[in-house]
Amino acid sequence: MLENIKVDDVLFLDIETVPAGSSFSSLDPVMQNLWDKKSKTFRDPDHTAEDSFERAGIFAEFGKVICISVGYIKEKNPFAFRVKSFFGDDEKALLSEFSAMLSKFSNSRKDAVLCAHNGKEFDYPFIARRMIVNRLILPALLDNAGKKPWEVKLLDTMDLWKFGDHKNYTSLELLTSVLGIKSPKGEIDGSMVAKIFYKEKDLPKIVRYCERDVVAIAQVILRFMNLPGIAEDRIESVTVL
Repeated sequence: MLENIKVDDVLFLDIETVPAGSSFSSLDPVMQNLWDKKSKTFRDPDHTAEDSFERAGIFAEFGKVICISVGYIKEKNPFAFRVKSFFGDDEKALLSEFSAMLSKFSNSRKDAVLCAHNGKEFDYPFIARRMIVNRLILPALLDNAGKKPWEVKLLDTMDLWKFGDHKNYTSLELLTSVLGIKSPKGEIDGSMVAKIFYKEKDLPKIVRYCERDVVAIAQVILRFMNLPGIAEDRIESVTVL
């Protein structure tokens, strides 16, 4: 499995997103109306657009990125892992910094690939869409227009776990548990991110949560490759919080 991929060519990635505003009322009237139309497709009949606004963060048109964490294999025999995060309230700035790092990574590795959990359905398109919104040029690894399937350098641990079973959804928490890998979930989970960001204003907590997911994704890929995992004392974060 993944015999054509070198693990040190992989940049592991996870993102955290929140609604674009702290509340439904913070949106301008046009976007309020558009969210009302959008949320009608999934909200309960007795719920209003405002009631459903906490889910806006999963839609690129109504949300924004507040953290992108990335990691890569720094050394082998045994594996050492380095993780770094780009985060903040200024989405354009963090996306620009991430894009510069991604270009540097891909330029140094001709076979560079990205890897995320559910990345094809969420992380990759979300980042790309928000880059377009922020008038940023897409990095080559994310710009797949016109590419043939084998030219796309995007791995997805959930997609790999499906083995063609497209009706199946497996969370990263479940997958790590099944594989005997330390769970990335600790004091928070994804449903709490918006509250922690807007109400508690504790972005470092969100960054630490995001980085744990990146480590877990790397551990999963190593299991898929039947390679040894990464020891806790071989994991280094260079993020300044």
